[in-house]
Amino acid sequence: MRIFNFMVAVAIVAMANNGDAQPTDQQLRADWANLAKYREANSTLAPPANNENRVVFMGNSITEGWHQYFATMFAGKPYINRGIGGQTTPQMLVRFRPDVVALKPKVVVILAGTNDIAGNTGPSTLEMIEDNLASMAEIASSNGIKVVLSSVLPVFDYPWKPGLEPAPKIIALNKWMKDYAATHGAIYLDYHSAMSDERGGMRTGLASDGVHPNEAGYRVMAPLAEQAIEKALRAR
Repeated sequence: MRIFNFMVAVAIVAMANNGDAQPTDQQLRADWANLAKYREANSTLAPPANNENRVVFMGNSITEGWHQYFATMFAGKPYINRGIGGQTTPQMLVRFRPDVVALKPKVVVILAGTNDIAGNTGPSTLEMIEDNLASMAEIASSNGIKVVLSSVLPVFDYPWKPGLEPAPKIIALNKWMKDYAATHGAIYLDYHSAMSDERGGMRTGLASDGVHPNEAGYRVMAPLAEQAIEKALRAR
């Protein structure tokens, strides 16, 4: 418990030094993973109906920002958004059971890693990100949930943390995800190839800040997500 509290304190200090990932008052009270954000929604969510192909989208602000378009881009689909802005993979791993497993989906779509590369909760190596993604995938698989690992979206530079040269790191992490998916029965969802420019950054017109998709960006992503989900459901 002492070790966990120390890690929480360190992470909150790191977040407080980052303009894009300022912790909420609740996080400052030690809810580092923001477990409270979806607690009420989770508790009132009915169990999946018979033959319901429930899908949970787990992620950061890119996933959370997509929620406003779910009703039109995924009309009638039992898709649940559990994105939280600014989050990194260790935070998502902490909340993976209540925000994914407990909801009993057939498929989880994980989109994570860009904030780790940006250092939102402190320095992070690619190996650390890979370990957290693998842990989420293993938890899902052990609970009968099919895994879709989404490529990190292309970024040339983070507006809130310039100069990190994230593009090659993102490409390397995506290669690891593709290889991991191929050897662990998961589905690899490649957004990067459809959205990147010649520099490895986001294509013009798909995001206002080079990181977070706008509606046009999400319209590129939606059919790719649907195809990956269909593959995952067929593999059950």
